[in-house]
Amino acid sequence: MSSTLPPLDRFEGSLSRRVYHSLRQAILTLRLQPGAKLNKHDICAELGVSRSPVSEALARLSAEGLVRVVPQAGSFVSKLSMAEIRESAFLREALELAAVEELASRITDDELAALQRNLRMQATDVAHQDLEGFYQLDEAFHRLILGFTGHSRLAELTDMVCVHVTRARQLALPQPGRIQVSLEEHQAIVEALEARDPERARQSMRTHLRQLEKQLEPLERAHPELFEAG
Repeated sequence: MSSTLPPLDRFEGSLSRRVYHSLRQAILTLRLQPGAKLNKHDICAELGVSRSPVSEALARLSAEGLVRVVPQAGSFVSKLSMAEIRESAFLREALELAAVEELASRITDDELAALQRNLRMQATDVAHQDLEGFYQLDEAFHRLILGFTGHSRLAELTDMVCVHVTRARQLALPQPGRIQVSLEEHQAIVEALEARDPERARQSMRTHLRQLEKQLEPLERAHPELFEAG
Protein backbone atom coordinates (compact mmCIF):
# COMPACT_ATOMS: atom_id res chain seq x y z
CA MET A 1 0.00 0.00 0.00
CA SER A 2 3.06 2.25 -0.29
CA SER A 3 2.26 5.89 -1.21
CA THR A 4 -1.38 4.98 -1.82
CA LEU A 5 -2.92 7.13 0.90
CA PRO A 6 -2.92 10.95 0.86
CA PRO A 7 -0.89 12.37 3.78
CA LEU A 8 -2.82 13.37 6.87
CA ASP A 9 -1.63 16.99 6.78
CA ARG A 10 -3.93 17.59 3.81
CA PHE A 11 -6.93 17.27 6.10
CA GLU A 12 -8.31 19.02 9.17
CA GLY A 13 -9.89 17.78 12.36
CA SER A 14 -9.15 15.02 14.84
CA LEU A 15 -6.71 12.24 14.05
CA SER A 16 -9.46 9.70 13.35
CA ARG A 17 -11.22 12.22 11.09
CA ARG A 18 -8.03 12.82 9.10
CA VAL A 19 -7.42 9.07 8.77
CA TYR A 20 -11.02 8.69 7.57
CA HIS A 21 -10.61 11.40 4.93
CA SER A 22 -7.31 9.96 3.72
CA LEU A 23 -8.80 6.49 3.27
CA ARG A 24 -12.02 7.89 1.78
CA GLN A 25 -10.16 9.94 -0.81
CA ALA A 26 -8.03 6.94 -1.77
CA ILE A 27 -11.18 4.86 -2.24
CA LEU A 28 -13.10 7.51 -4.19
CA THR A 29 -10.20 8.14 -6.57
CA LEU A 30 -9.61 4.38 -7.01
CA ARG A 31 -6.11 4.58 -5.58
CA LEU A 32 -7.53 1.80 -3.44
CA GLN A 33 -9.18 -0.44 -5.99
CA PRO A 34 -12.63 -1.99 -5.46
CA GLY A 35 -12.15 -5.39 -3.84
CA ALA A 36 -8.73 -4.55 -2.35
CA LYS A 37 -8.03 -5.89 1.13
CA LEU A 38 -7.36 -3.21 3.74
CA ASN A 39 -4.54 -4.26 6.06
CA LYS A 40 -4.70 -2.25 9.27
CA HIS A 41 -1.01 -2.79 9.99
CA ASP A 42 -0.03 -1.39 6.59
CA ILE A 43 -2.37 1.59 6.98
CA CYS A 44 -0.97 2.37 10.41
CA ALA A 45 2.58 2.15 9.09
CA GLU A 46 1.91 4.39 6.08
CA LEU A 47 0.05 7.07 8.01
CA GLY A 48 2.10 6.80 11.18
CA VAL A 49 -0.86 6.20 13.49
CA SER A 50 -2.09 3.60 15.96
CA ARG A 51 -4.81 1.04 15.24
CA SER A 52 -7.56 2.93 17.07
CA PRO A 53 -8.09 5.81 14.58
CA VAL A 54 -7.80 3.35 11.68
CA SER A 55 -10.50 1.12 13.18
CA GLU A 56 -12.76 4.16 13.72
CA ALA A 57 -12.21 5.31 10.13
CA LEU A 58 -12.96 1.87 8.69
CA ALA A 59 -16.16 1.62 10.74
CA ARG A 60 -17.31 4.99 9.38
CA LEU A 61 -16.46 4.00 5.81
CA SER A 62 -18.33 0.74 6.30
CA ALA A 63 -21.42 2.71 7.35
CA GLU A 64 -21.12 4.70 4.09
CA GLY A 65 -20.93 1.52 2.04
CA LEU A 66 -17.35 2.12 0.89
CA VAL A 67 -15.80 -0.64 3.00
CA ARG A 68 -17.05 -4.20 3.53
CA VAL A 69 -16.10 -5.91 6.78
CA VAL A 70 -16.04 -9.71 6.54
CA PRO A 71 -15.83 -11.55 9.89
CA GLN A 72 -12.68 -13.68 10.21
CA ALA A 73 -11.45 -12.37 6.83
CA GLY A 74 -10.88 -8.64 7.28
CA SER A 75 -11.92 -5.37 5.68
CA PHE A 76 -12.16 -4.81 1.93
CA VAL A 77 -12.87 -1.86 -0.34
CA SER A 78 -16.44 -2.41 -1.51
CA LYS A 79 -16.77 -3.38 -5.14
CA LEU A 80 -18.79 -1.16 -7.43
CA SER A 81 -22.49 -1.93 -7.51
CA MET A 82 -24.57 -1.03 -10.56
CA ALA A 83 -27.67 -0.67 -8.36
CA GLU A 84 -25.89 1.69 -5.95
CA ILE A 85 -24.40 3.72 -8.78
CA ARG A 86 -27.81 4.17 -10.40
CA GLU A 87 -29.39 5.16 -7.08
CA SER A 88 -26.54 7.57 -6.39
CA ALA A 89 -26.91 9.08 -9.87
CA PHE A 90 -30.66 9.49 -9.34
CA LEU A 91 -30.13 11.38 -6.08
CA ARG A 92 -27.35 13.52 -7.53
CA GLU A 93 -29.54 14.51 -10.48
CA ALA A 94 -32.43 15.49 -8.21
CA LEU A 95 -30.20 17.76 -6.14
CA GLU A 96 -28.18 19.34 -8.94
CA LEU A 97 -31.12 19.99 -11.26
CA ALA A 98 -32.95 21.77 -8.47
CA ALA A 99 -29.82 23.78 -7.65
CA VAL A 100 -29.04 24.94 -11.19
CA GLU A 101 -32.68 25.79 -11.90
CA GLU A 102 -32.91 27.94 -8.78
CA LEU A 103 -29.54 29.57 -9.43
CA ALA A 104 -30.34 30.51 -13.03
CA SER A 105 -32.93 33.07 -11.99
CA ARG A 106 -30.62 34.97 -9.64
CA ILE A 107 -26.98 34.24 -10.42
CA THR A 108 -24.69 37.24 -10.01
CA ASP A 109 -22.00 38.51 -12.36
CA ASP A 110 -19.32 37.62 -9.80
CA GLU A 111 -20.63 34.06 -9.58
CA LEU A 112 -20.61 33.76 -13.37
CA ALA A 113 -17.04 35.07 -13.43
CA ALA A 114 -15.99 32.37 -10.96
CA LEU A 115 -17.56 29.66 -13.14
CA GLN A 116 -15.89 31.10 -16.24
CA ARG A 117 -12.48 31.07 -14.51
CA ASN A 118 -13.05 27.44 -13.66
CA LEU A 119 -13.93 26.69 -17.30
CA ARG A 120 -10.75 28.35 -18.54
CA MET A 121 -8.68 26.18 -16.22
CA GLN A 122 -10.62 23.11 -17.35
CA ALA A 123 -9.80 23.97 -20.97
CA THR A 124 -6.09 24.15 -20.09
CA ASP A 125 -6.22 20.70 -18.48
CA VAL A 126 -8.07 19.29 -21.49
CA ALA A 127 -5.39 20.71 -23.79
CA HIS A 128 -2.69 19.03 -21.69
CA GLN A 129 -4.74 15.85 -21.11
CA ASP A 130 -4.33 16.34 -17.37
CA LEU A 131 -7.02 13.95 -16.15
CA GLU A 132 -6.39 14.42 -12.44
CA GLY A 133 -6.37 18.21 -12.73
CA PHE A 134 -9.52 18.17 -14.85
CA TYR A 135 -11.31 15.89 -12.39
CA GLN A 136 -10.55 18.25 -9.51
CA LEU A 137 -11.81 21.24 -11.49
CA ASP A 138 -14.90 19.27 -12.54
CA GLU A 139 -15.68 18.61 -8.88
CA ALA A 140 -15.03 22.26 -8.04
CA PHE A 141 -17.37 23.38 -10.86
CA HIS A 142 -20.27 21.44 -9.40
CA ARG A 143 -19.47 22.58 -5.85
CA LEU A 144 -19.54 26.20 -7.02
CA ILE A 145 -23.02 25.79 -8.46
CA LEU A 146 -24.28 24.07 -5.32
CA GLY A 147 -22.65 26.67 -3.09
CA PHE A 148 -24.06 29.62 -5.01
CA THR A 149 -27.57 28.53 -4.09
CA GLY A 150 -26.88 29.69 -0.54
CA HIS A 151 -27.98 26.35 0.92
CA SER A 152 -25.06 25.68 3.23
CA ARG A 153 -25.45 21.90 3.55
CA LEU A 154 -26.25 21.16 -0.08
CA ALA A 155 -22.69 20.49 -1.28
CA GLU A 156 -21.99 18.25 1.73
CA LEU A 157 -25.23 16.34 1.23
CA THR A 158 -24.52 15.85 -2.46
CA ASP A 159 -21.04 14.56 -1.64
CA MET A 160 -22.52 12.02 0.77
CA VAL A 161 -25.10 10.63 -1.64
CA CYS A 162 -22.77 10.61 -4.65
CA VAL A 163 -19.94 8.41 -3.38
CA HIS A 164 -20.77 5.55 -5.75
CA VAL A 165 -21.09 7.90 -8.74
CA THR A 166 -17.78 9.48 -7.80
CA ARG A 167 -15.97 6.15 -8.04
CA ALA A 168 -17.70 5.22 -11.31
CA ARG A 169 -16.69 8.55 -12.83
CA GLN A 170 -13.05 7.73 -12.16
CA LEU A 171 -13.45 4.92 -14.68
CA ALA A 172 -15.40 7.03 -17.17
CA LEU A 173 -13.25 10.16 -17.47
CA PRO A 174 -10.18 8.41 -18.96
CA GLN A 175 -12.32 7.19 -21.89
CA PRO A 176 -11.03 8.78 -25.15
CA GLY A 177 -12.59 12.18 -25.74
CA ARG A 178 -14.64 12.18 -22.54
CA ILE A 179 -13.01 15.18 -20.84
CA GLN A 180 -13.42 17.30 -23.99
CA VAL A 181 -17.12 16.44 -24.15
CA SER A 182 -17.47 17.06 -20.42
CA LEU A 183 -15.92 20.52 -20.85
CA GLU A 184 -18.39 21.33 -23.63
CA GLU A 185 -21.27 20.21 -21.40
CA HIS A 186 -20.01 22.47 -18.61
CA GLN A 187 -19.81 25.35 -21.06
CA ALA A 188 -23.43 24.75 -22.09
CA ILE A 189 -24.51 24.91 -18.44
CA VAL A 190 -22.71 28.23 -17.93
CA GLU A 191 -24.19 29.65 -21.13
CA ALA A 192 -27.67 28.78 -19.83
CA LEU A 193 -26.87 30.46 -16.52
CA GLU A 194 -25.59 33.54 -18.36
CA ALA A 195 -28.91 33.66 -20.22
CA ARG A 196 -30.73 33.43 -16.85
CA ASP A 197 -32.78 30.63 -18.37
CA PRO A 198 -33.82 28.13 -15.63
CA GLU A 199 -35.29 25.51 -17.98
CA ARG A 200 -32.29 25.59 -20.33
CA ALA A 201 -29.95 25.37 -17.34
CA ARG A 202 -31.87 22.40 -15.99
CA GLN A 203 -31.82 20.62 -19.35
CA SER A 204 -28.10 21.28 -19.87
CA MET A 205 -27.31 19.87 -16.44
CA ARG A 206 -29.50 16.82 -17.06
CA THR A 207 -27.74 16.11 -20.35
CA HIS A 208 -24.38 16.35 -18.60
CA LEU A 209 -25.24 14.16 -15.62
CA ARG A 210 -26.84 11.42 -17.69
CA GLN A 211 -23.71 10.76 -19.76
CA LEU A 212 -22.40 8.40 -17.08
CA GLU A 213 -25.45 6.16 -17.35
CA LYS A 214 -24.64 5.52 -21.02
CA GLN A 215 -21.18 4.28 -20.06
CA LEU A 216 -22.08 2.07 -17.10
CA GLU A 217 -22.60 -1.25 -18.86
CA PRO A 218 -19.53 -0.88 -21.12
CA LEU A 219 -17.49 0.00 -18.03
CA GLU A 220 -18.75 -3.08 -16.21
CA ARG A 221 -17.85 -5.29 -19.19
CA ALA A 222 -14.41 -3.70 -19.42
CA HIS A 223 -13.68 -3.99 -15.68
CA PRO A 224 -15.68 -6.97 -14.33
CA GLU A 225 -13.21 -7.46 -11.47
CA LEU A 226 -14.21 -4.09 -10.02
CA PHE A 227 -17.96 -4.76 -9.97
CA GLU A 228 -20.15 -6.95 -7.81
CA ALA A 229 -21.33 -10.04 -9.65
CA GLY A 230 -24.94 -10.04 -10.78
